[in-house]
Amino acid sequence: MAVGARVAGALPLAGATLAAVALAGVAVFTVQQAGCGDPGHYIQHDDGQIELVGSCVDPEHLPPAPDEHYDSDEVAPALNNLGRVDQAP
Repeated sequence: MAVGARVAGALPLAGATLAAVALAGVAVFTVQQAGCGDPGHYIQHDDGQIELVGSCVDPEHLPPAPDEHYDSDEVAPALNNLGRVDQAP
C-alpha cells in the first residue's frame, strides 16, 4: 500500500509541474511572436524634451498629449503637515 500512497502523493506534484511547463511554453511562444526588431531608444533635446526614437510603439495607440505646457515655476509644491513641528496633533 505504500507504493499507492507515493503515487497518489506524486500526482499533484506532477500536475503542477506539467501546468508550469505548459505556461512557460506559452510565454516563450508569445514573446517570440511579438516580433519587435527595434527596441527603440530615448534622446534628450536641447530644450529638455525627451523623445522615444524607433521602437514598436504605434503612435495611434498612445493617448494624446495635453495642450497645456507646465513650467516648474508654475507648479505649486505639495503641502502636508508631516514636516511641520509647530503644529500640535
